[in-house]
Amino acid sequence: MSINQLILRNLKKNIKNYYLYIFALVFSVALYFAFVTLQYDPAMDEAKGSIKGGAAIRTASILLVAIVSIFLLYANKIFMKRRSKEIGLFQLIGMTKNEIFRLLSIENFILYFSSLMIGTLAGFSISKLVMMILFKILGIEEIANLHFSTQAFIQTLIVFAVVYLLILLTNYLFIKRQTILSLFKVTSTTEGKVKKISLMEIILGITGVVSIIVGYYTSSKLFGGDFVTMKELFLAMTFILATVIIGTYLFYKGSVRFIANIIRKKKDGYLNINDVLSLSSIMFRMKSNAMLLTIITTVSALAIGLLSLSYISYYSAEKMSENYVPHDFAMTNEQHAAQFTKELEAKDISYSEQKLEIIQANADMAQILESKQENENMDPENSPLPVISDKSIKGVDLSADEAMFTGYNDLFKKFMPLKEAGQIGLKGKNNVLTQKYIGLKEDFVASFYFTAGGLPVLIVDDTIFERLKKDLDPAIQKESSTYIGIEIKDDAKVKEANKIFNTFSFSQDGFNHSQLDMVTQQKSVMGLAMFIVGFLGLTFLITSGCILYFKQMDESEEERDNYTILRKIGYTQGDLLKGIQMKQLFNFGIPLIIGLLHSYFAVQSGWFLFGTEVWAPMIIVMVIYTGLYSIFGLLSVLYYKKVIKEAL
Repeated sequence: MSINQLILRNLKKNIKNYYLYIFALVFSVALYFAFVTLQYDPAMDEAKGSIKGGAAIRTASILLVAIVSIFLLYANKIFMKRRSKEIGLFQLIGMTKNEIFRLLSIENFILYFSSLMIGTLAGFSISKLVMMILFKILGIEEIANLHFSTQAFIQTLIVFAVVYLLILLTNYLFIKRQTILSLFKVTSTTEGKVKKISLMEIILGITGVVSIIVGYYTSSKLFGGDFVTMKELFLAMTFILATVIIGTYLFYKGSVRFIANIIRKKKDGYLNINDVLSLSSIMFRMKSNAMLLTIITTVSALAIGLLSLSYISYYSAEKMSENYVPHDFAMTNEQHAAQFTKELEAKDISYSEQKLEIIQANADMAQILESKQENENMDPENSPLPVISDKSIKGVDLSADEAMFTGYNDLFKKFMPLKEAGQIGLKGKNNVLTQKYIGLKEDFVASFYFTAGGLPVLIVDDTIFERLKKDLDPAIQKESSTYIGIEIKDDAKVKEANKIFNTFSFSQDGFNHSQLDMVTQQKSVMGLAMFIVGFLGLTFLITSGCILYFKQMDESEEERDNYTILRKIGYTQGDLLKGIQMKQLFNFGIPLIIGLLHSYFAVQSGWFLFGTEVWAPMIIVMVIYTGLYSIFGLLSVLYYKKVIKEAL
């Protein structure tokens, strides 16, 4: 038999093993090609120029290469393990290791580059859909055309050619290191089946749980005033990362086995078939898979957390913009406002106008702050604060000694929490006025030009306001003291009004702002981040899910003989399947739950830095991730069902 005939017969014989490898290749290539096509599509020119999307996509494509490379190398490892007996037989009939390597390399070449072409076509077919999703998120009004990029194809070819060389290297090392005897034992070796739990395992297990809890507790205190300087924050974040990752590893190394052993002891040795197939299997295999599960859990938590935070920013874009620009248009120059409103009237666009006089006064807020620690951005005893008269705000009537805040956002609440009552000292150039603080309103009344991007506005009685005006400190006053808010009455005409606003030269002035422009800008920046993180997160979800699925397929083949014995002594297919379902619930559920917990505490520690809404975006991301992840658990159960059916 010639080498060519042997290659063809092997390809036909191993098609049941190859289909997983083909899926891994086609999926990886399709994702990469579709993503890289975005870099070179002419329709992305506008997006690249406005949101610097090109650099972000290039950076993300590098991370994508790393993810799919690890995935393909792992899939190839499982594939080679399945063919170990075949490689051993080749050696028994007299073939050298170099000849076997050459034979497998030719097979791999045919398979790999055929899959590469199929994957490229699949990526080309979905590239338009990917482009449409991106444009929809960013709000770009461009037509997404089906565009084949030669540059993207060449880049994909080069990247996957390098991955192919890495696969050849791992195959060569595998063949060289194995003896004939070891090749026949590869698929029958078990993974660390230890009968008795040692004291060290118990200590490691308890340490893992405690370490994770300590990391969670520290993350809840991260922005609560306990860590003020950048150095303290950096050290705290490093500590959280280290304790959670190490704790996760120790959890898989000892905690799961320790907890499962406690459950077994409570049963007094009376284990039913479900316990044997699920609990016992988890105990024996979780420890040997600790590093793999730690990586999957950590990166899953990272993907969920980053996607949640970016979606929080995207989801909160309109609310955040209302906080910074409380009216459709915020202006500081009366002449500019008059020009704009005149044009609105000419276009028959109805509007309402609100004017506020805002002055700046140094404030001593030490007595109303929950935490008296100074931070790097604000001195509680001497910080400029915007002040307005109660006559400017409807429904507010203060006495001469009272003051209240308005426009108090979540970020300020976290870093500068206020007491319910206390004294505020307002410092003019020569005098200090002491006011009784009586509470706050959440409504924002002025643009971030006056509020330094987050400080609340202080409302005082009109008589106090007039006294402060006569004693102003010119060093801290804004260039303009007039805020003009213009609200369009008909929401359908806001876009038309915004076009008019942008036709004036003053629209480029840093003191004049459009709420719609701010929403668009916020959604563009965070929409791109959400798209990239979502794409990478989806890639990792599918690759990690496939890795766990491949792992379960491998374990099912190892345990086939056990299922045969159990079937022969009377257990039905349904009996075995119940235990398998419980086993997959553990195998896929434990990494998922731990990953969700990690991401939950990470998001809760700093979500207010990204937006105003947390629960809806976070829950949506977690539910979608859980749903997609669960598919692989279901596929694993179906594969086990097939193995159990064939076992008898």
